[in-house]
Amino acid sequence: MQVHISKWGNSLAFRIPAEYARQLGVKDGDNVEAKLTPDGGLSIRPSKWDRKLFADELAVNLAAMPMGASVMDEVRRGGRY
Repeated sequence: MQVHISKWGNSLAFRIPAEYARQLGVKDGDNVEAKLTPDGGLSIRPSKWDRKLFADELAVNLAAMPMGASVMDEVRRGGRY
């Protein structure tokens, strides 16, 4: 299938036909991985969830939220909320 290339800001873009999107299992807002192939082609695949990348991002976010005093300790001491 041939598709039309259009300008989108400073980049170029093309639309993925609905049938291709269904077969790939992608929807609006999903991320895809694009790679240039050795023969000069373009390969586009749905992004896979990367457990290590997620764990690294989680560690960064947890480091940014230091633990404070436990609310449960206050409840045990009779604190009211």
